[in-house]
Amino acid sequence: MKLSDTMATPIEEKLDQNLKVRTGMVHVSDGKSRPEPLRLNLTMELLSLQKLEVVTPSSCHPNGPPMESKERMVQITRQKQGGLGLSIKGGAEHKLPILISRIYKDQAADITGQLFVGDAIIKVNGEYITACPHDDAVNILRNAGDIVVLTVKHYRAATPFLQKQLPLMMAYVTRYIYGTDKLRQNAFEVRGLNGISTGVIHCDELAILSQWLKLITDNVVGLTHLQMKLYNRNFAVGERIEYMGWVNEGVINNNISWQSYKPRFLLLKGTEVMLFETPPLNVAGISKALVVYKVYQTMFRIVKESETVDSRQHCFLLQSSGHEPRYLSVETRQELLRIENSWNAAIVTSVIKLGRKTFAVSHHGKSGGLTLDWQAGFSLTEGAESATVWQYKFSQLRGSSDDGKSKLKLHFQDHDSRAIETKELECQVLQSLLFCMHAFLTAKVASVDPAFLSSIQQT
Repeated sequence: MKLSDTMATPIEEKLDQNLKVRTGMVHVSDGKSRPEPLRLNLTMELLSLQKLEVVTPSSCHPNGPPMESKERMVQITRQKQGGLGLSIKGGAEHKLPILISRIYKDQAADITGQLFVGDAIIKVNGEYITACPHDDAVNILRNAGDIVVLTVKHYRAATPFLQKQLPLMMAYVTRYIYGTDKLRQNAFEVRGLNGISTGVIHCDELAILSQWLKLITDNVVGLTHLQMKLYNRNFAVGERIEYMGWVNEGVINNNISWQSYKPRFLLLKGTEVMLFETPPLNVAGISKALVVYKVYQTMFRIVKESETVDSRQHCFLLQSSGHEPRYLSVETRQELLRIENSWNAAIVTSVIKLGRKTFAVSHHGKSGGLTLDWQAGFSLTEGAESATVWQYKFSQLRGSSDDGKSKLKLHFQDHDSRAIETKELECQVLQSLLFCMHAFLTAKVASVDPAFLSSIQQT
C-alpha cells in the first residue's frame, strides 16, 4: 500500500512494559503541504509520531532494511535539485551516530534502492564522521562532491530517536489555526513546553478526532494537576495554586479588532491571578509572570455566546481595577467551567486571607472609611477616632447602584423594621471598591455551602 493511500485507523490500546499505550494511524502536515500518514503513539507522559518508513520496506523498493551487523558502501549521484535527497539526525552532541531520518521519494538516495531510514552513516568518501557533531556532518555531506560514497550500517534501535516525540507535561492542545479564531476541520495540534509542535494532525472521522482530543487533553490535565500538587508543597494553604493551564488572549493589532490570539498560561495562586507567556518550570519561575492581578480586585465573567466578538467559543473576561479588560478563550466548555470553579475557590481563599479591606470615602460631605469585613460585613467610620456611623451584615444588602464615576448607593434592609435604608457614598477608586465588594459577596455565597468551603480549605 502506498503511503498516500493509508487511511487513519481506530485507536487501539495495548500494554508495553506495563504502560498503557494507545496507537492509531493519522495524517500529519505542516499546515501547508500535503499530509503524510504517521502512527500516533500516546502514553501518559508522551505523544510520539512514527514514520511508516521506519518499520516498513521502502515504497519504491521491495527489499527492506538489511541486517544490522553488516556495513555497506553505497554510491550516490548528487542531483542539482534536491542534492542527496536525504535528511539526518543525531551527532556527537547527542551521543548518537549520524542517522538517516528521511529519504525523499524519487531523489538521489531513494534512486539507489540501498539506503533506508535508520541507517547510520559511518564514513563519507572514506572519511569517518562517527565523532562529528550534527552540523559538521551536514557540512561534510553538503561539500562531498557530485559522486558521494557512503559507508552505512543499519540500526533498528534508532527507531525511537527518529520519531517525533512531544512531552505532554503542560502541553498546549488546540483545534484552532494558530493565532486566529478559525477552527481546523477534523484536525488539531499539540505544542510542547520546548516549543516543539506535532504539526497539524488530521483524522478522517470526527469520532476519532474527538477521541484523540479527549485522551490527549485528559493526559495533559492529569500531568498539569500533578505538577500543581508538587508546586503546592512549597506554599502555605492560603498561597496554594488553585488552577493552571493554557488560555488564548485576544489582541488588537493596528485597529483591526480581534485578528490575533496569543497563547497564555493562566495561574490562580493564593490572592493573585497571573498570566505567563510560557509556563513556569519551577517555583522560582512563578514570580516571573507577564501580568499579575489581585483576585479580590478582579472581575471574572463568562462571555455569552451572543456576545463573543468572533468565531472563538468558550470565552471569558478578566477585568482588574485600573486596567483594560482581557478577553480570553479556552478549547472546551469543560475547561471553562474548571476555570470558573477554580476562580470561585480562589475568591474564597483570597477574601478569607485578606479578612478586611477599607476604602476612603465621603459620606454627607465628611471623610470616612468604608470597611468590608469577612466576619462583620459593611461598616462606615468617620473622624480621627474612627467612630462607627453604621454597620450592616452582607446578608442585609439588597442592591446597589452607581454613576460609573465616584458615586455609590447601597441599599440595606433593617432587621427590625424590614425597611430599606439607602446609604450614599463617594469614592475616588469606585471600580476597585465595586470589584472588592463583588469578591466579598461571592465568597459569602460560596461559603454557605459547607462542602464547598471545606474543599477549599483542604486543597
